Amino acid sequence: MTKNVIVVGGGLGGLSSACTLAARGHKVRLLEANDWVGGKAAILEQDGYRFDMGPTILTLPRVLERIFAEAGRRLEDYLDLRRLDPQWRCFFEDGSVLDLDQDVDDMATRLSEYASEADARGYRAFMTVSERLHEISEKFFFWRSIEDLLDTFDGRTTFKLSTLRDVLDLRMGRTVAGTIRDRVSDHRVAQMLDHFTQYVGSSPYGSPAVLCGIAHMQTEEGVWYPMGGTRAVPLALEKLAIELGVEIETGTEVRSIQSSNGRATGVKLANGRVRAADAVVSNMDSVRTHKELLPREAGKQFLGRRRYKPACSGVVLYLGLNRRYEHLAHHNFVFSKDPEEEFEHIYTKGQTAPDPTCYLAAPSCTEPEVAPPGGEALYVLVHTPHLRPGHDWSEMLPEYRQRIIEKLKTCGGMPDIEDRIVSEAVLTPQDIHDRYRVLDGAIYGLASHGRFMGAFKPGNRSRDVANLYLAGGSAHPGPGMPMALMSGWIAGDALDADAKTRQVVSPREAAA
Repeated sequence: MTKNVIVVGGGLGGLSSACTLAARGHKVRLLEANDWVGGKAAILEQDGYRFDMGPTILTLPRVLERIFAEAGRRLEDYLDLRRLDPQWRCFFEDGSVLDLDQDVDDMATRLSEYASEADARGYRAFMTVSERLHEISEKFFFWRSIEDLLDTFDGRTTFKLSTLRDVLDLRMGRTVAGTIRDRVSDHRVAQMLDHFTQYVGSSPYGSPAVLCGIAHMQTEEGVWYPMGGTRAVPLALEKLAIELGVEIETGTEVRSIQSSNGRATGVKLANGRVRAADAVVSNMDSVRTHKELLPREAGKQFLGRRRYKPACSGVVLYLGLNRRYEHLAHHNFVFSKDPEEEFEHIYTKGQTAPDPTCYLAAPSCTEPEVAPPGGEALYVLVHTPHLRPGHDWSEMLPEYRQRIIEKLKTCGGMPDIEDRIVSEAVLTPQDIHDRYRVLDGAIYGLASHGRFMGAFKPGNRSRDVANLYLAGGSAHPGPGMPMALMSGWIAGDALDADAKTRQVVSPREAAA
């Protein structure tokens, strides 16, 4: 049955959900408070430089392919994707440099020369575990609404030997860091592998081992750059949505989700106008959705089931350089000397790391047009704690910026970087909180900490309000571009399935 659906928020999850629902014949209206769609996948153009403001790494292109296939479209007709290999370049305090190759055999050969034969074997063993965890995730975790462990299993198969084997292989109770260090002894190699969990903004020392599956996802499908930057992804989705008849309204703030008898019935806008709907998809942060948009009782039920904590935040420097650094790859990590100290400060103490890891995107080596000839639009991201009481980034930023610059000078091999900067902008945790309406400035939604439940986020089908669905990085399956896109598809798929089984009932139908 065709339903009238309102999507609150035009981030990647909201766009994905709108496209999926429209492709399946539903009437969709997408409401976005900002003047653009795409959420954090925004763009900054300044002084002849073009920066992706938010995500810069695209993996798992098959998620996008599936969304476009819903409408019988081909992804390649909307996006020009370029494979990047090496996937990352890593810079360490001892002056060594290590590239992450996509091919596991090539990477193992590299590690045997860089570290030792034992570490090369350990890397292969880790990738075997990662592949198995990816397989289990595909079987039980992805492409459907999941909120806790019970949701992952079918009662008809739970006690099959193969299912019990899958449960054991989940390595429940183990962490990412522990799983890596059981196999790899070289601290530099371990630190590089730790950073697959940085896609979800969490500490490898507190994240469950199942997240090691991210490594195989990346090596299996590669790292890609959309020409035009990652901003090209929401623009492609927006084009598809419009072709499918989605009505997109920017500059339209939703103040509340309306409900009656426990069912979502529409939204109330900042201007006081009420828009009726048969169902609502919220792409707003899931915790803030329940705290700010829903009736108090629904929010109380949601927050009472589990205590959700924000993931980390970050400082982003957008540096327009008049000369690019030839030793940089497209994606780079300039690593801290002590990852345990770094993660303890960010996630436990709630303080900036004294010696931070810096992620750098240097896109001019793939797309020179991001900067004037010979220049670079250098993107520098350093993770910080989410906003805590007493954090005043107007006071904290100058000292922290200098700490970042010194790290790039020494460990990153850029001693003259200050002389090359001709244009600069910055995004702080406070800016992220205000601009994107996320929880306490968290870039990656909710933290993935907890050895047993850390991988679980709020399910896409609300347990508290019927006809309400959740999408985005703070809903299942979590943060990162492909996961946010997948969350939108799952929310749309769940809504469509419920409509077909008459679980989504409009106010008019309920009154009949």
